[in-house]
Amino acid sequence: MRSRTALWGFLASEAVSLTGTRVSMIAIPWLVLTTTGSALQTGLVAFAEMAPYVLLKALAGPVTDRVGARRVCVTADLASVLLVGAVPLLHLLGALTLPVLLVLVAAAGAVRGPGDGARYALVPAVVERSGVTLEKATGLSGAIERLGSTLGAAFAGVLVAAIGPAQALVVDAASFAVSAVLLALTAPGPRRRQDDVDGSPRPAYRRDLREGWDFLRHDPVLVAMTAMVSVTNLLDAAFVAVLLPVWARETGGGAGAVGLFLATFSGAAVLGSVVASSVGDRIPRYLTYVVAFSLVGLPRFLVLGLEVPLAWVLPVCVVMGFACGFINPILAAVMYERIPEPLVGRVTSLNSALCWALMPLGGLLGGVLVATAGMQAGMLVAGLLYTVAALSPVLVPAWRTIDDRPDLSVEVGEPERDLAGSRLG
Repeated sequence: MRSRTALWGFLASEAVSLTGTRVSMIAIPWLVLTTTGSALQTGLVAFAEMAPYVLLKALAGPVTDRVGARRVCVTADLASVLLVGAVPLLHLLGALTLPVLLVLVAAAGAVRGPGDGARYALVPAVVERSGVTLEKATGLSGAIERLGSTLGAAFAGVLVAAIGPAQALVVDAASFAVSAVLLALTAPGPRRRQDDVDGSPRPAYRRDLREGWDFLRHDPVLVAMTAMVSVTNLLDAAFVAVLLPVWARETGGGAGAVGLFLATFSGAAVLGSVVASSVGDRIPRYLTYVVAFSLVGLPRFLVLGLEVPLAWVLPVCVVMGFACGFINPILAAVMYERIPEPLVGRVTSLNSALCWALMPLGGLLGGVLVATAGMQAGMLVAGLLYTVAALSPVLVPAWRTIDDRPDLSVEVGEPERDLAGSRLG
């Protein structure tokens, strides 16, 4: 029976979780930067969180396909409540040293990785249960993602300034608890695997993981997508974790300026995602994607690197944010269209992990750029690298096929068959 409850519950969980996560995205770097004054240590904390996040996300795909995405999401959210909540508690007790913070953020990343990977894997089941189009669901999910980021960024800027970065993390811990409850009550449960039905032995974990990897690496569109997004995510991580906070400190804007920048950008992206959800099945994906990524890249690095006044930065944020709202719905729709249902957990987790694989180095990259070249030159170098990555679809032929809708009539589970090769011919 189709019900929109699954869709609305999923979107509400996304909104709550992302709002809280945006708080920690601002609060943790600001906590380290203001207590140590070191951009390199700020980058080190970002690395400590992202490295286990990426690794565990990649490895958890077979587990998600076996036990169900909902169970993995709820378990990860509940564990995150404890880990994130420990930061303000230890800070209150005077026991939050840098090594302790590194351990806590690493553990938090290790549980968030599988949880976020499983959240991606929930989307096809939510679409099927709710009876909406894939473009509409991914567009609405993108809008909620941006809305959560907008509210979280605006709230975080005020909250960090008012009560301090460590105390602001209480909000993030609470958001994980609410997210867990929403998913437990509304998300679709797992389908029964064929080996559960007929009693046959389950394939080994290693074989499950290899099946997902083989599928991913033989699809030229997914390979091109993964390579490009991994580079842009590296530069985004350097921007958010180090370059943006350092810009705010040097220009005197403080945490409030960071929150205002991210809130304006994300607010415009909400509008872009809503428009994308309405017209996503009618617009040319390739052209839209290239134009959108070009607008999102160089302009932000340029205006901040040149220390343009904030009043002029914000209109640029609006243009960039609106364009950015079209990117994730296109990427998500292309990905889900190409992956057979039994492989969704493995392939989406691997894809997402690889897209995030360079992000642990983002904070370190940002710290090195600031330490060696200064904030202004560091911004401009990062912007030029981003522009090169954003224009890569023009040079890679596989990108021009994203307007096609491949045939997913593939049988999964036959060990002799090359799944990826049979799909693309």
